[in-house]
Amino acid sequence: MTAVSGLRTRLAGKKILLAPGIFDGLSALLAQKAGAEAVYLSGASIAYTRLGRPDIGLVSMSEVAETLAQICDRISIPLIADADNGFGNALNVQRCVRVFERAGAAAIQIEDQSYPKRCGHLDGKVLISAREMAGKIRAALDARTSSDTLVIARTDAIAVEGLESAIERAERYADAGADVLFVEAPKDRAAMDAIVGRLGGRLPLLANMVEGGKSEMLSAGELEAIGYSIVIFPGGLVRAQTRLTQEYFSSLLSNGTTRPFRERMMDFAGMNDVIGTPQMLDAGRIYDSDESDP
Repeated sequence: MTAVSGLRTRLAGKKILLAPGIFDGLSALLAQKAGAEAVYLSGASIAYTRLGRPDIGLVSMSEVAETLAQICDRISIPLIADADNGFGNALNVQRCVRVFERAGAAAIQIEDQSYPKRCGHLDGKVLISAREMAGKIRAALDARTSSDTLVIARTDAIAVEGLESAIERAERYADAGADVLFVEAPKDRAAMDAIVGRLGGRLPLLANMVEGGKSEMLSAGELEAIGYSIVIFPGGLVRAQTRLTQEYFSSLLSNGTTRPFRERMMDFAGMNDVIGTPQMLDAGRIYDSDESDP
């Protein structure tokens, strides 16, 4: 079973899938080593880490695809890729799906925001019509080469049109053939219950937990009890790492050395052990000699 086919199989079970947010090969590797069953490549986290900028549509499709390919070359668990709004119209969506699928994505998430889009927990979002979004979903399904590659349909309509409209949009996206539904930024448990009550019997539902965002923060177990099938924590690692990095630089610049911070760091040998340096060097030695030599 491949990472791609494994995601569809995993979602057929009753236990919720927790997919940590990652943004490069190292963070994905660490998530896998910690026991994650899948990871989520967050567009916002790419904007934060590669550009040092907010999630307001600045990241290009090629930048996401490059990051995606590098990560999938390093891990063996399924990766859910944030494709924003498909980076354009239905034809752009098709190109994006082909590129992301070749790069190794097990699921591709597309949202119904206009372009440029912005983080689902920022104000001021603008939506395309539900009809146009349904067309994008159909285009994505036609473009994928394997039915095991899941298409996740996200709606940001709660903040713009209200909860009822968001649920109605999600119903239309299910009718268009989406594999997973993602109603972004419900404010509280009551809104989540309403979403699951209307949509949970049709398709797996994804919940997004953002520290300090618009939704009530619930655990994976609590979300599973409500009826969600997937929960992502897309930017949690970046926020944790940002705090730690601030503390590291403050200590280094204040003390002129890393010694006070040493117990909070990997040493050289520890880092090489985590990333598999000894194993790679051993693998390389196989090719150091020419077997055709007498």
